[in-house]
Amino acid sequence: MNVPHLLVVAKAPVPGRVKTRLGAEVGMEVAAQLATASLADTVAACTATYGAERCLLALDGTLDGAVGEPHLRELLEGWQLFPQRGDGLAERLVNAHADAADRTGGAVVQVGMDTPQLTPELLSTVADGLSTSDTVLGPADDGGWWVLAARDPRAVAAIAEVPMSTPTTGMATRRALEAAGLSVALAATLRDVDTVEDADAVAALIPGSRFGAAWQPVRRLLERGD
Repeated sequence: MNVPHLLVVAKAPVPGRVKTRLGAEVGMEVAAQLATASLADTVAACTATYGAERCLLALDGTLDGAVGEPHLRELLEGWQLFPQRGDGLAERLVNAHADAADRTGGAVVQVGMDTPQLTPELLSTVADGLSTSDTVLGPADDGGWWVLAARDPRAVAAIAEVPMSTPTTGMATRRALEAAGLSVALAATLRDVDTVEDADAVAALIPGSRFGAAWQPVRRLLERGD
């Protein structure tokens, strides 16, 4: 099949709007800085996979005044950016896939901003799965999912009623896709960054990344009890 496009669905890294669970532990400003690093690693991995011309960002909010705005805009050069539409997360995901389909006319591999450890190799493997399956779903350790790829992005409308951000979201998403007559292949399981424990584990996997570098001073402060 043709090379798919990569779609990132993310929130603008503004204090108090992103990584709020992590922010409750480390502060909202620090959480936004970590969100910026995570998004930057994600954007870089997507660009390295197929090139910026095949990448899209559906953004909740605006980059104007966001933490790390200049660096993010530089990384996003050549990307297609468009706003998210809808109220709940499920509706925004469905609309983002549909909007991506309008812009690309082909298959889409969609990720969020919570897995800075993803790599071009992982993304390519997910894309390759679309050669034999209608969709590819990557489970997350917390019961959700980190990637959803679809030959026909409009078919993602099947998940419109799936409750998001629950311990059973991944299973419910798979069932909804299969109930719509779509075949589902499973990708590797990754860990989302939502808590200090998550950040520790993920940063240890990617010490040379933007996220790893951003986490190091936070970890030192936590160890000192500041």
